[in-house]
Amino acid sequence: MKILGISGTQRPNGNSEILLKHSLKPFKNKGFETKHIKLSEIRVNPCKGCEECNKSGVCIIKDDMHQIYEAFRWCDGIIISSPVYSRNICSQLLAILDRHYAVKNERPLEGKFGGAIAVGRGAGQAITINAIYNWMLSCGVICVPGELNGVTAKASDPGDILQQKEALRQAEILGTNILKLIKKVKN
Repeated sequence: MKILGISGTQRPNGNSEILLKHSLKPFKNKGFETKHIKLSEIRVNPCKGCEECNKSGVCIIKDDMHQIYEAFRWCDGIIISSPVYSRNICSQLLAILDRHYAVKNERPLEGKFGGAIAVGRGAGQAITINAIYNWMLSCGVICVPGELNGVTAKASDPGDILQQKEALRQAEILGTNILKLIKKVKN
């Protein structure tokens, strides 16, 4: 069983990344494979809208997105975390979601399970969760809730989320729910 975590934050150990790590714990605790992609450590350019991928099946932009295409194919489930700026998904993560367009016909995420995490200073977490889940649905991902929906939290300074035991618990519940569904399907 393999789970992919994508962290959209540009802050090393940012609050949304910390929650993502907590959501991956149930998989690690069971000895399953995890891959944690940090967008702060790779370079992914925005889509050019050139439509070359529709002709060749390959994106012509030369950057690190090829790692993410391979991770989409590799995983059984995916959890995406985003910080919230301007009441929406962060731009680095939006580039990933847009660039999925190059493999839309292949549908590497179809039938896999996914969850979403959003952390912001004020408003916009629900919009961000909805944006991630809407993208997942368009990819054929089966969206999995935590206790209620995706995981949302309010935090400002780096590490603030570590004082929010309920948010950390909610992230682990999200991971546990995805794990249970993958296990049911695999069995």
